[in-house]
Amino acid sequence: MIIVLKRETTEADAKALLGKIEGIGLKSLYMPGSERTVLGALGDERVLGQLHLDSHPLVESVKPILAEYKLVSREMHPHDTVVRVGEHAVGGQEIFVIGGPCAVESRAQMVATGEAVKTAGAQALRGGAFKPRTSPYSFQGLGEEGLQILEDVAGELGLPAVTEVVEVADVEAVCRHADALQVGARNMQNFRLLKALGQCGKPVVLKRGMAATVKDLLLAAEYIVSEGNEQVILCERGIRTFETSTRNTLDLNAIPFIKQRSHLPVLVDPSHGTGRRELVEPMARAAIACGADGVMVETHHAPAEALSDGAQSLFPEQFARLMTSLRTIAEAVGRTMSLGAGT
Repeated sequence: MIIVLKRETTEADAKALLGKIEGIGLKSLYMPGSERTVLGALGDERVLGQLHLDSHPLVESVKPILAEYKLVSREMHPHDTVVRVGEHAVGGQEIFVIGGPCAVESRAQMVATGEAVKTAGAQALRGGAFKPRTSPYSFQGLGEEGLQILEDVAGELGLPAVTEVVEVADVEAVCRHADALQVGARNMQNFRLLKALGQCGKPVVLKRGMAATVKDLLLAAEYIVSEGNEQVILCERGIRTFETSTRNTLDLNAIPFIKQRSHLPVLVDPSHGTGRRELVEPMARAAIACGADGVMVETHHAPAEALSDGAQSLFPEQFARLMTSLRTIAEAVGRTMSLGAGT
């Protein structure tokens, strides 16, 4: 339930009400605003009825939260959430761009690619150390060696590191090396992993599953937030449809839809969304135009030599061109983008 307090309510009054809510076994939320203070009560609504808050002298109204995803819903949290990854804000005025290869293959590869994306203006470096692949014979990543390479190179470049975590046992190790942890499409409904990430204290980039609805994605985010971690960034990366001309179908409808219903920031991954290098730039531009807070783009210094996803990885010069074109779109929709050293 959402409990809207009257203007004259003090912080002490609000905390006293929070104590009553917690006293009957419900989870409470305290959301002070510029005009009104709002409280949240999560749990059995029949239990909350014992407090008769609708007749309390300091309560203006008591409203049910209609969405199943309570904590990530705009009903509970009307203002946009801004998540910090390193020194950068995701979900604010500035467009956030993550660049880098699908997988960490070697230190030389990460240095060459990292320098290229940083020069072009990327704010974070990505690279997978653990690679869940469809085929057991495909490159599976370098594991902890890859994590160390990513951390070292990202640190030298002054960029936050973003990498995927695939199982609960790896959460602690990935947290030591990365600034943000990515949940891949195959793990979006790995609920044990989501709960563990809810307790890790690091930003989480949660990718939509290949056959997941938007509701499924928001409920997956709810698992993380309900465990205490509000630093969740959603990522649309395409869904599996009957269309075979592209790897997936990039669902850009989902961006404004999510923005209307959730306060969490949203990124788009046009690399996985299309699977085709020549389609990444136009779809990234479209993503920013329809309201995405940023993009995650696979880039490799030598895509022909990539051990995974080379066909959808941009060459460094293509990434630089993409960043230039995205700035034009960002300005057109009232957003900003940082300038790279090569700009």
